[in-house]
Amino acid sequence: MTTTVFVAGHRGMVGSAIVRQLEAQGGYQIITRTRDELDLLNQNDVYRFFQENQIDQVYLAAAKVGGIVGNNTYPAEFIFENLTIQNNIIHGAHLAGIRDLLFLGSSCIYPKLAEQPMRENALLTGTLEPTNEPYAVAKIAGIKMCESYNRQYGRNYRSVMPTNLYGENDNFHPENSHVIPALLRRFHEAKLNGVSEVVAWGSGKPMREFLHVDDMAAASIFVMNLDEMIYQSNTEAMLSHINVGTGVDCTIRELVETVAKVVGFEGEVVFDATKPDGAPRKLMNVDRLANLGWRYSIDLEQGLAKTYQWFLENQSSFRK
Repeated sequence: MTTTVFVAGHRGMVGSAIVRQLEAQGGYQIITRTRDELDLLNQNDVYRFFQENQIDQVYLAAAKVGGIVGNNTYPAEFIFENLTIQNNIIHGAHLAGIRDLLFLGSSCIYPKLAEQPMRENALLTGTLEPTNEPYAVAKIAGIKMCESYNRQYGRNYRSVMPTNLYGENDNFHPENSHVIPALLRRFHEAKLNGVSEVVAWGSGKPMREFLHVDDMAAASIFVMNLDEMIYQSNTEAMLSHINVGTGVDCTIRELVETVAKVVGFEGEVVFDATKPDGAPRKLMNVDRLANLGWRYSIDLEQGLAKTYQWFLENQSSFRK
Protein backbone atom coordinates (compact mmCIF):
# COMPACT_ATOMS: atom_id res chain seq x y z
CA MET A 1 0.00 0.00 0.00
CA THR A 2 1.39 3.39 -1.03
CA THR A 3 1.76 6.11 1.62
CA THR A 4 1.10 9.65 0.41
CA VAL A 5 3.56 12.10 1.95
CA PHE A 6 3.76 15.88 1.83
CA VAL A 7 7.26 17.26 2.42
CA ALA A 8 7.05 20.96 3.25
CA GLY A 9 10.38 22.62 2.48
CA HIS A 10 11.48 20.04 -0.09
CA ARG A 11 14.04 22.39 -1.65
CA GLY A 12 15.89 22.98 1.61
CA MET A 13 18.80 20.93 2.88
CA VAL A 14 16.78 18.65 5.17
CA GLY A 15 13.61 18.50 3.09
CA SER A 16 15.48 17.53 -0.07
CA ALA A 17 17.34 14.78 1.82
CA ILE A 18 14.02 13.40 3.13
CA VAL A 19 12.63 13.35 -0.42
CA ARG A 20 15.73 11.53 -1.72
CA GLN A 21 15.47 8.84 0.94
CA LEU A 22 11.73 8.34 0.57
CA GLU A 23 12.19 7.92 -3.17
CA ALA A 24 15.00 5.42 -2.60
CA GLN A 25 12.92 3.37 -0.16
CA GLY A 26 9.91 3.19 -2.46
CA GLY A 27 6.29 2.76 -1.47
CA TYR A 28 5.66 6.49 -1.18
CA GLN A 29 3.75 8.97 -3.28
CA ILE A 30 5.56 12.22 -2.54
CA ILE A 31 3.76 15.55 -2.86
CA THR A 32 5.80 18.76 -2.96
CA ARG A 33 4.99 22.37 -3.73
CA THR A 34 7.30 25.26 -4.59
CA ARG A 35 6.80 28.64 -2.95
CA ASP A 36 5.15 29.90 -6.15
CA GLU A 37 2.72 26.96 -6.11
CA LEU A 38 1.84 27.15 -2.40
CA ASP A 39 2.54 30.09 -0.10
CA LEU A 40 2.90 28.50 3.33
CA LEU A 41 2.34 31.93 4.91
CA ASN A 42 -1.18 32.05 3.43
CA GLN A 43 -3.55 30.27 5.79
CA ASN A 44 -6.40 29.81 3.31
CA ASP A 45 -4.11 28.41 0.62
CA VAL A 46 -2.56 25.92 3.03
CA TYR A 47 -5.95 24.78 4.36
CA ARG A 48 -7.27 24.39 0.81
CA PHE A 49 -4.18 22.40 -0.21
CA PHE A 50 -4.71 19.88 2.59
CA GLN A 51 -8.42 19.56 1.86
CA GLU A 52 -7.79 18.92 -1.85
CA ASN A 53 -5.07 16.26 -1.39
CA GLN A 54 -5.40 12.91 0.36
CA ILE A 55 -2.25 12.98 2.50
CA ASP A 56 -1.16 10.35 5.04
CA GLN A 57 2.00 11.92 6.47
CA VAL A 58 3.47 15.43 6.68
CA TYR A 59 7.15 16.28 7.16
CA LEU A 60 7.34 19.90 8.31
CA ALA A 61 10.84 20.87 7.19
CA ALA A 62 9.90 24.34 5.92
CA ALA A 63 11.30 27.24 7.93
CA LYS A 64 12.97 30.62 7.69
CA VAL A 65 16.56 29.94 8.72
CA GLY A 66 19.81 31.86 8.91
CA GLY A 67 22.96 32.53 10.87
CA ILE A 68 23.66 35.00 13.66
CA VAL A 69 23.62 38.01 11.32
CA GLY A 70 20.24 37.08 9.86
CA ASN A 71 18.70 36.34 13.25
CA ASN A 72 19.98 39.62 14.68
CA THR A 73 18.96 41.72 11.68
CA TYR A 74 15.50 40.28 11.04
CA PRO A 75 14.16 38.96 14.37
CA ALA A 76 10.57 39.97 13.52
CA GLU A 77 10.60 38.00 10.27
CA PHE A 78 12.18 34.99 11.98
CA ILE A 79 9.52 34.71 14.67
CA PHE A 80 6.54 35.71 12.49
CA GLU A 81 7.31 33.56 9.45
CA ASN A 82 8.23 30.45 11.42
CA LEU A 83 5.20 30.69 13.69
CA THR A 84 2.91 31.32 10.72
CA ILE A 85 4.26 28.46 8.60
CA GLN A 86 4.04 25.88 11.37
CA ASN A 87 0.65 27.12 12.61
CA ASN A 88 -0.80 26.89 9.11
CA ILE A 89 0.61 23.43 8.42
CA ILE A 90 -0.08 21.82 11.80
CA HIS A 91 -3.61 23.16 12.14
CA GLY A 92 -4.33 22.65 8.43
CA ALA A 93 -3.22 19.02 8.67
CA HIS A 94 -5.44 18.56 11.72
CA LEU A 95 -8.49 20.07 9.99
CA ALA A 96 -7.94 17.71 7.05
CA GLY A 97 -7.88 14.70 9.38
CA ILE A 98 -4.18 13.94 8.85
CA ARG A 99 -3.00 11.95 11.85
CA ASP A 100 0.77 11.67 11.25
CA LEU A 101 3.10 14.67 11.17
CA LEU A 102 6.77 15.23 11.97
CA PHE A 103 7.95 18.69 13.03
CA LEU A 104 11.64 19.54 12.61
CA GLY A 105 13.08 21.91 15.18
CA SER A 106 16.55 22.97 16.25
CA SER A 107 18.98 22.50 19.14
CA CYS A 108 18.71 26.26 19.81
CA ILE A 109 15.49 25.49 21.75
CA TYR A 110 17.67 24.68 24.77
CA PRO A 111 18.85 27.23 27.34
CA LYS A 112 22.11 29.02 26.63
CA LEU A 113 23.70 27.51 29.74
CA ALA A 114 22.09 24.06 29.54
CA GLU A 115 24.04 21.22 31.09
CA GLN A 116 26.09 19.31 28.52
CA PRO A 117 25.26 17.05 26.80
CA MET A 118 21.79 18.59 26.42
CA ARG A 119 18.90 16.29 27.32
CA GLU A 120 15.33 16.71 26.15
CA ASN A 121 14.23 17.65 29.67
CA ALA A 122 16.41 20.78 29.56
CA LEU A 123 13.66 22.47 27.54
CA LEU A 124 12.21 25.58 29.24
CA THR A 125 14.61 25.37 32.18
CA GLY A 126 16.59 28.54 31.47
CA THR A 127 17.28 31.63 29.37
CA LEU A 128 17.75 31.19 25.64
CA GLU A 129 20.67 32.48 23.58
CA PRO A 130 19.64 36.11 22.86
CA THR A 131 20.86 36.21 19.25
CA ASN A 132 18.38 33.58 18.04
CA GLU A 133 15.72 33.76 20.74
CA PRO A 134 12.84 34.66 18.33
CA TYR A 135 13.64 31.65 16.14
CA ALA A 136 14.01 29.38 19.18
CA VAL A 137 10.70 30.55 20.66
CA ALA A 138 8.96 29.72 17.38
CA LYS A 139 10.45 26.21 17.39
CA ILE A 140 9.44 25.66 21.02
CA ALA A 141 5.91 26.73 20.09
CA GLY A 142 5.93 24.14 17.30
CA ILE A 143 6.82 21.37 19.74
CA LYS A 144 4.11 22.44 22.16
CA MET A 145 1.56 22.78 19.37
CA CYS A 146 2.19 19.19 18.29
CA GLU A 147 1.89 18.00 21.89
CA SER A 148 -1.33 19.96 22.37
CA TYR A 149 -3.01 18.45 19.31
CA ASN A 150 -1.92 15.00 20.48
CA ARG A 151 -3.39 15.56 23.94
CA GLN A 152 -6.65 17.15 22.82
CA TYR A 153 -7.36 15.43 19.50
CA GLY A 154 -5.40 12.18 19.65
CA ARG A 155 -3.10 13.17 16.79
CA ASN A 156 0.26 11.52 16.20
CA TYR A 157 2.36 14.65 15.77
CA ARG A 158 6.02 14.15 16.63
CA SER A 159 9.05 16.46 16.88
CA VAL A 160 12.76 15.96 16.26
CA MET A 161 15.51 18.39 17.29
CA PRO A 162 18.69 18.14 15.20
CA THR A 163 22.17 19.21 16.16
CA ASN A 164 24.28 21.26 13.71
CA LEU A 165 23.56 19.95 10.21
CA TYR A 166 25.60 20.05 7.03
CA GLY A 167 25.59 18.36 3.64
CA GLU A 168 24.20 18.56 0.13
CA ASN A 169 22.04 21.62 -0.62
CA ASP A 170 23.63 23.58 2.22
CA ASN A 171 24.07 27.35 1.92
CA PHE A 172 27.60 28.16 0.74
CA HIS A 173 27.17 31.94 0.66
CA PRO A 174 30.48 33.56 1.74
CA GLU A 175 28.79 35.73 4.40
CA ASN A 176 25.53 34.03 5.39
CA SER A 177 26.53 30.37 5.64
CA HIS A 178 27.17 28.27 8.73
CA VAL A 179 30.58 27.07 9.82
CA ILE A 180 31.08 23.93 7.68
CA PRO A 181 30.02 25.32 4.27
CA ALA A 182 31.89 28.55 5.06
CA LEU A 183 35.09 26.62 5.83
CA LEU A 184 34.76 24.34 2.80
CA ARG A 185 34.41 27.33 0.50
CA ARG A 186 37.24 29.30 2.13
CA PHE A 187 39.72 26.44 1.96
CA HIS A 188 38.65 25.59 -1.60
CA GLU A 189 39.19 29.18 -2.77
CA ALA A 190 42.48 29.40 -0.84
CA LYS A 191 43.70 26.24 -2.61
CA LEU A 192 42.63 27.55 -6.03
CA ASN A 193 44.29 30.91 -5.47
CA GLY A 194 47.51 29.50 -4.04
CA VAL A 195 47.02 31.21 -0.67
CA SER A 196 49.61 30.04 1.85
CA GLU A 197 47.66 30.81 5.02
CA VAL A 198 44.03 30.64 6.18
CA VAL A 199 42.97 32.37 9.39
CA ALA A 200 40.22 30.78 11.48
CA TRP A 201 38.31 32.75 14.09
CA GLY A 202 38.77 31.99 17.78
CA SER A 203 41.06 29.75 19.75
CA GLY A 204 39.83 26.53 18.16
CA LYS A 205 39.04 25.14 21.61
CA PRO A 206 35.19 25.19 21.65
CA MET A 207 33.54 21.85 20.95
CA ARG A 208 30.69 21.29 18.53
CA GLU A 209 28.65 18.36 17.23
CA PHE A 210 27.82 17.92 13.53
CA LEU A 211 25.40 15.58 11.75
CA HIS A 212 25.26 14.91 8.02
CA VAL A 213 21.88 15.75 6.53
CA ASP A 214 21.44 12.23 5.11
CA ASP A 215 21.58 10.90 8.67
CA MET A 216 19.07 13.55 9.74
CA ALA A 217 16.69 12.47 6.97
CA ALA A 218 17.10 8.81 7.94
CA ALA A 219 16.37 9.63 11.59
CA SER A 220 13.31 11.67 10.61
CA ILE A 221 11.82 8.82 8.59
CA PHE A 222 12.68 6.39 11.39
CA VAL A 223 10.90 8.50 14.02
CA MET A 224 7.90 9.15 11.77
CA ASN A 225 7.34 5.43 11.27
CA LEU A 226 7.97 4.21 14.81
CA ASP A 227 5.20 2.13 16.32
CA GLU A 228 3.01 4.48 18.35
CA MET A 229 3.21 2.43 21.54
CA ILE A 230 7.01 2.30 21.33
CA TYR A 231 7.20 6.05 20.69
CA GLN A 232 4.93 6.89 23.60
CA SER A 233 6.74 4.56 25.99
CA ASN A 234 10.02 6.39 25.26
CA THR A 235 8.64 9.94 25.45
CA GLU A 236 6.23 11.94 27.61
CA ALA A 237 3.00 13.68 26.69
CA MET A 238 4.46 17.11 27.47
CA LEU A 239 8.09 16.26 26.69
CA SER A 240 7.70 14.41 23.43
CA HIS A 241 10.51 15.76 21.24
CA ILE A 242 13.56 13.68 20.41
CA ASN A 243 17.14 14.90 19.98
CA VAL A 244 18.90 13.85 16.78
CA GLY A 245 22.68 13.91 16.62
CA THR A 246 25.80 11.80 16.82
CA GLY A 247 26.41 12.20 20.54
CA VAL A 248 30.03 12.89 19.54
CA ASP A 249 31.69 16.30 19.31
CA CYS A 250 35.04 17.69 18.23
CA THR A 251 36.98 20.88 18.77
CA ILE A 252 36.71 23.63 16.18
CA ARG A 253 40.45 23.12 15.61
CA GLU A 254 39.83 19.47 14.74
CA LEU A 255 36.98 20.48 12.43
CA VAL A 256 39.10 23.11 10.65
CA GLU A 257 42.01 20.71 10.19
CA THR A 258 39.70 17.99 8.84
CA VAL A 259 38.12 20.40 6.35
CA ALA A 260 41.60 21.46 5.18
CA LYS A 261 42.54 17.80 4.72
CA VAL A 262 39.35 16.97 2.78
CA VAL A 263 39.77 19.98 0.47
CA GLY A 264 43.48 19.33 -0.03
CA PHE A 265 44.67 22.68 1.30
CA GLU A 266 48.39 22.36 2.06
CA GLY A 267 49.05 25.80 3.52
CA GLU A 268 49.11 26.90 7.15
CA VAL A 269 46.06 27.27 9.37
CA VAL A 270 46.26 30.06 11.95
CA PHE A 271 43.75 30.65 14.76
CA ASP A 272 42.97 34.25 15.70
CA ALA A 273 42.31 34.02 19.44
CA THR A 274 41.26 37.69 19.56
CA LYS A 275 38.00 36.69 17.84
CA PRO A 276 35.06 35.35 19.91
CA ASP A 277 34.77 31.63 20.62
CA GLY A 278 31.08 31.42 21.50
CA ALA A 279 29.82 28.77 23.91
CA PRO A 280 32.56 26.38 25.06
CA ARG A 281 30.50 23.31 24.18
CA LYS A 282 27.23 22.35 22.48
CA LEU A 283 26.46 18.63 22.45
CA MET A 284 23.16 16.76 22.27
CA ASN A 285 22.31 13.81 24.48
CA VAL A 286 20.92 11.24 22.05
CA ASP A 287 20.15 8.42 24.49
CA ARG A 288 16.41 8.64 23.81
CA LEU A 289 16.90 8.04 20.08
CA ALA A 290 19.52 5.34 20.68
CA ASN A 291 17.12 3.50 22.99
CA LEU A 292 14.57 3.53 20.15
CA GLY A 293 17.10 1.82 17.88
CA TRP A 294 18.65 4.52 15.68
CA ARG A 295 22.27 5.63 15.39
CA TYR A 296 24.11 7.83 12.90
CA SER A 297 26.12 6.17 10.12
CA ILE A 298 28.19 8.94 8.47
CA ASP A 299 31.28 10.07 10.36
CA LEU A 300 32.54 13.64 10.08
CA GLU A 301 35.40 13.15 7.59
CA GLN A 302 33.23 10.97 5.36
CA GLY A 303 30.40 13.50 5.49
CA LEU A 304 32.72 16.42 4.76
CA ALA A 305 34.08 14.58 1.72
CA LYS A 306 30.53 13.95 0.44
CA THR A 307 29.63 17.60 0.97
CA TYR A 308 32.78 18.91 -0.72
CA GLN A 309 32.12 16.71 -3.74
CA TRP A 310 28.61 18.13 -3.98
CA PHE A 311 30.04 21.65 -3.69
CA LEU A 312 32.45 20.98 -6.55
CA GLU A 313 29.64 19.69 -8.74
CA ASN A 314 27.29 22.61 -7.98
CA GLN A 315 29.49 25.63 -7.28
CA SER A 316 28.52 27.35 -10.55
CA SER A 317 25.07 27.94 -9.01
CA PHE A 318 26.41 29.92 -6.03
CA ARG A 319 29.51 31.77 -7.16
CA LYS A 320 28.45 35.10 -5.62
